[in-house]
Parts: sequence; structure tokens; C-alpha cells
Amino acid sequence: MSQQSRSSAAWHTSSHSSGANNCVEVSEGPAIAVRDTQNRELGALTYGPAEWRAFLDTAKNDLG
Repeated sequence: MSQQSRSSAAWHTSSHSSGANNCVEVSEGPAIAVRDTQNRELGALTYGPAEWRAFLDTAKNDLG
């Protein structure tokens, strides 16, 4: 997804961030984009759905 079309996408932060603005934001769609809340102008990394799911599963298992 292009940076221009991603800029109008809905971004959200983790519910664990407590509004501290020191984490990452995620935009979910056909591709999942992740960006730093403190450096949004640097763009985002994008992942496919399978890669994102694998990351989330690993993160949840490591925290549990």
C-alpha cells in the first residue's frame, strides 16, 4: 500500500500503551502497517497477514 493511501488509514495503538505516545501504531487492512508514534514521518513497515499473525502469536506466548 502506498504511503499516500496509508496516510488516510485508521491507525490505532495498543490498549497497553496507556496513551503514553511512546509505542507503535498499527493500521490493519490487506497489509498490516506498523509505525513509531514518535517518528511517524519516517513511514511504516508493512507485513502480510500471515506474518502479522505469527508475530502476534509469538508475542502473546512470550508474555504468557
